[in-house]
Amino acid sequence: MTRTTQAGALVERVGNVMVITINRPEARNAVNSSVSIGVGGALEEAANDPEVRAIVVTGAGDKSFCAGADLKAISRGEKLHAPGHEDWGFAGFVKHYVDKPTIAAVNGTALGGGTELALSADLIVAAENATFGLPEVKRGLIAGAGGVFRLPAQISQRLAMEMIFTGDPISAARALEIGLINQVAPEGKSVEVAIALAERIAVNAPLSVQASKRVAYGVVDEQRAEENDRWALSAAEWDRLALSEDAKEGPLAFAEKREPVWKAR
Repeated sequence: MTRTTQAGALVERVGNVMVITINRPEARNAVNSSVSIGVGGALEEAANDPEVRAIVVTGAGDKSFCAGADLKAISRGEKLHAPGHEDWGFAGFVKHYVDKPTIAAVNGTALGGGTELALSADLIVAAENATFGLPEVKRGLIAGAGGVFRLPAQISQRLAMEMIFTGDPISAARALEIGLINQVAPEGKSVEVAIALAERIAVNAPLSVQASKRVAYGVVDEQRAEENDRWALSAAEWDRLALSEDAKEGPLAFAEKREPVWKAR
């Protein structure tokens, strides 16, 4: 096993499997530009290395897979994307298509951007203590990193809309029941189980696996073509909401530890 450290991420090789770990446990693996650089750069490395047959993405520690965007970095005026690679999207991952199968090993809380990271992977293994949810409506925002259209595409639309409208989280057991994830692993074992799943993929003909992924997603020019209009709509709605009073009230109420007062304007 080989291990390298990039900005914001730890990269390991286990046979033909690359394991990418968001390495900010002190910030519950919240995403800043260093995470986007590290994860996005590792995906590029994996895409260009014929020895890599599958990719596992996880977060450092056992409590938090990813806490979403780093709000402290945002408050300082910092950008979250990888400079020069804004097209990779949130965490260098959500819009960063690679032909090789990706597995999210969710090792704890995955709310907001954390759930959106998981939704961006092809497969999901979650520890028993994992939770998923899109709480953005509780903050006057929307899940702008793909969550509002990928969740209804991956589970029953009615269940997805309930999660999106309420913002309430669900457990790993519930996520398995509704088909959001592939497997539940014992606490602390999500990466181990995800690697085992990746190894089951890695024994197959790599070009066949990659071609199958492209066809399954309707990939054209390294983009999931059917998502292009949804990304544009999501960005437009985000920009419109960002100008509203409610979008300012949500984060302020959270910071002040009080219930928000919505004005619908």
